[in-house]
Amino acid sequence: MRHNSAMQTIPFITADELAERYEALLFDAYGVLVHSEGPMPGAPELIAYLNRHAKPYYIVTNDASRSPQSTSTRYKSFGLAIDADRIITSGSLLPGYFKANALQGARCAVLGTRDSASYVREAGGVIVPTDEDFEVLIVADESGFPFLEHVDAALTTMFRVIDSGQRPQLLLPNPDLIYSQGEHAFGVAAGSVALILEAALQRRYRSREELRFVPLGKPNTPMYEEGLRRCGTPNVAMVGDQLETDIRGANACNIDAVLLTTGVTVDAESAIPAEMRPRWRMRSLRLSQDQD
Repeated sequence: MRHNSAMQTIPFITADELAERYEALLFDAYGVLVHSEGPMPGAPELIAYLNRHAKPYYIVTNDASRSPQSTSTRYKSFGLAIDADRIITSGSLLPGYFKANALQGARCAVLGTRDSASYVREAGGVIVPTDEDFEVLIVADESGFPFLEHVDAALTTMFRVIDSGQRPQLLLPNPDLIYSQGEHAFGVAAGSVALILEAALQRRYRSREELRFVPLGKPNTPMYEEGLRRCGTPNVAMVGDQLETDIRGANACNIDAVLLTTGVTVDAESAIPAEMRPRWRMRSLRLSQDQD
């Protein structure tokens, strides 16, 4: 459903028009449907509308700190009636990566929450502390652990493992650098933690360009491919608030991308690169009947 609008003004679309035009919808989570403290404006009403009309929709989120079940419970506490089977997380990509790279049984250190560690166990990894030699380091979240203590321990262990002649696998389920904590508040995400560790690795091992994290979540294609599979139709639009992840990834998978302009992105339209240019812009998730 992609349209070439590289040299045209990016048109606006309303939530009502979006639901009518497309057979199924994909949504980012943070900055689109929710922030750290509750739902984004219009999200509960839009989700209720989609549920009421049996419109297929799925959440594709780079959040690797919660399981789909705990995410669903949290959403419902915000008034978003979203079942777990509608939630596709970046953590759920770990089993496929572990299988493809024969990492089952590998010793894994995890920076993240208990659910982050559960994703790694489900993938076949054996969890070890960050100060014990590991074969794989997974940066899944920026919270859920004593930050400085565990990041320092992971860095020290990486140096020790590399100096012994081994090369640890570095995995980043959530490549997001920042996320929305509220309508006008932001925080650093797991991708920023990985950048800190990569900068330290490059300072110590200047010629070792391979010592980089492998990103699994958006904008990489597996999450969108799974979303399309579940939707069962190519007539799909993706609603996101970040050009580098949500919009770039949707474009790469030939999905019409919708930029919610209340989120992270503030770029002038003329400054948006072609590969990050959305098909539509949206000012709000509010339905027409809910507008003031």
